[in-house]
Amino acid sequence: MTDVSRILCIGSVLWDIIGRSPAVMRRGSDVPGRITRLPGGVALNIAMGLARFGLSPEMLTLIGCDAEGDDLIRACTALGVGTGFALRSEDLPTDRYLAVEGANGLIAAIADAHSLELAGARILAPLEDGRLGCATAPWAGLIALDGNLTEALLAEIATSPLFREADLRIAPASPGKAGRLRPLLAHPGATLYLNLEEAGLLAGGAFDIAATAADALIARGAARVLVTDGGRPAAEACRLRPTVSGGPPQVLVTRVTGAGDTFMAAHIAAELRGLPREAALHAALLAAATYVSGDIN
Repeated sequence: MTDVSRILCIGSVLWDIIGRSPAVMRRGSDVPGRITRLPGGVALNIAMGLARFGLSPEMLTLIGCDAEGDDLIRACTALGVGTGFALRSEDLPTDRYLAVEGANGLIAAIADAHSLELAGARILAPLEDGRLGCATAPWAGLIALDGNLTEALLAEIATSPLFREADLRIAPASPGKAGRLRPLLAHPGATLYLNLEEAGLLAGGAFDIAATAADALIARGAARVLVTDGGRPAAEACRLRPTVSGGPPQVLVTRVTGAGDTFMAAHIAAELRGLPREAALHAALLAAATYVSGDIN
């Protein structure tokens, strides 16, 4: 029997380099602030959130054998995130993400996940070689998957026997990568976590509210979708059940990078605790609001 507290997180593990300023910023702004380097990447952000809720995340990813990679492995261990199944590479450097945030939110960001993309399906070897599963006895637990994988690999995952029994929880990584998730819409075990912009890109339209966007994705064949919209109401829709909505608490926003990943981790943890749909959505919105307010590390 699969240990429900053990969750596989597949995708980007990298260093977040974040510049934050309390000033409102525009193009060309040059302002004082703070620059930090923190463990990050969509999959790792989700894993760190899961670990905070007492779960046991394991990473399937690429981490370089460089000094930055060694530092990252030590940081993951300290945070309660397992890296024993991560692919270490001698010839690919550890990935990085660079973002600038002001009082008016995210100004710009660049995700350098080229090493993960070049590693491709090699990061999935533990699911095929018997360490975590194989084609005849696939992993039957929960998998958190991020959209930093290549479009070709995500399409392969959508129909792979290695994932046919999985409870797949999927994050697009960014609006620019949301389109990569289209092949996964038809996976019967997939739950997509999207913001309103990402939902619109996947559904092929523009939407004013999260519930309408979520319903549109169900109509396009998705099994289950959660859509957030910043400080406005979020929604969860799934086949043959009524859509539920909930509004997040109003807080002072001090950071934004990682908020969606925190929401997803909190929602997974709430469901594993047995909370019903509305309560799980509320718990996830509360966790995300607490995160953006800066009240947790």
